[in-house]
Amino acid sequence: MAGSAALPAAPSDQVTLGLIGAGGRGTFVMSVFQKDTGLKVGAIADVYEPNLERGISAAKKAGSAPKAYRNYKRLLEDKDIQAVLIATPEHWHAQMVLDAIAAGKDVYVEKPLCRTPEEGVALVEAERKTKQIIQVGMQRRSYDLYQEGRKIVASGQLGKVRMVRSWWLNNYVTGRPVEKLEGVLDWEQWQGPLQKRIPLNPDIFRNWRNYAAYAGGIVADQGAHVYDGIHLLMNASYPLAVTAAAGKPHREGYDTPESVVVTAEYPEDFIGVFSINYAAMKYKSRNDQMNHLDGDQARMDIGREDCRVFLQGAEETPAVEKRSEKGFGWATDLHVQNFLECVRTRRKPTAPMVLGFQAALVVQLANIWQ
Repeated sequence: MAGSAALPAAPSDQVTLGLIGAGGRGTFVMSVFQKDTGLKVGAIADVYEPNLERGISAAKKAGSAPKAYRNYKRLLEDKDIQAVLIATPEHWHAQMVLDAIAAGKDVYVEKPLCRTPEEGVALVEAERKTKQIIQVGMQRRSYDLYQEGRKIVASGQLGKVRMVRSWWLNNYVTGRPVEKLEGVLDWEQWQGPLQKRIPLNPDIFRNWRNYAAYAGGIVADQGAHVYDGIHLLMNASYPLAVTAAAGKPHREGYDTPESVVVTAEYPEDFIGVFSINYAAMKYKSRNDQMNHLDGDQARMDIGREDCRVFLQGAEETPAVEKRSEKGFGWATDLHVQNFLECVRTRRKPTAPMVLGFQAALVVQLANIWQ
């Protein structure tokens, strides 16, 4: 496993990775992959030259010598590549995952898994038919703190939990649109599978998460993480119903709201409420997100790095307190380790696509009902 091997990996444990999408997140997660002594980055694909150059440089600094591709399909044709990391904008995820499965590659894909329910259904069906290992980048699934939280809920210590209240606070409304890009971008290829074509817009390229044609807005981007965490903690299945209310967008240029409240009803007899407000004050990252599990005997608060249980009648002092020794960033390390272990053993990963779609579906339905 990554981070545990003191000696070079045996030949049977060697994994050659291809990175599709060498932006900030893609390059960072690639660096986590490269902590594994049995992994090398064999190729990188990107349609934006500065990203491609940065990704190649970062991989070389860690000891790899990757090939450069400007079309991801050429990377998928590369017989040396065993697994791919897909870290592109959301509107490309579904097609790239399907193409990677068809090419016989194992896949680690960033969340949200897909943009629409229809895409999710197609992906889950493809997963059912394939033997490839597919991990969605919902790192709370592998995070030791969340696994401890799940055990607390399952133990019955909280009593009956009828509601989970979650929130995420930040602020992006004062930012200005990006007006210029440095370097060459293949804009036509970047738009990819979308039917509606628009002229080059630098702000869409940089902030695609907040444009409805390309993604589900901040509620989908962060909500996929939050609802997957709720599903994990509560051992929940697909929701019975989802409703949502939203304010109007306040950031110049954006057409998705920054303040949204989502309510999901579950057959396990509880409600999951998620409030996101990116027009709030800024918090330190360790404090910007929290989940309150309201049991009739106790309440559990679990955030990025801390988990506390407060008993009825003694809510000032936690009866149980757990903290991640290595911080929330360690969750990505654990998630990548799990994927690579499953690539080598062919066991099921902690976040297969069926669970990735379950989380994505909640926020997709929320966007429909805003």
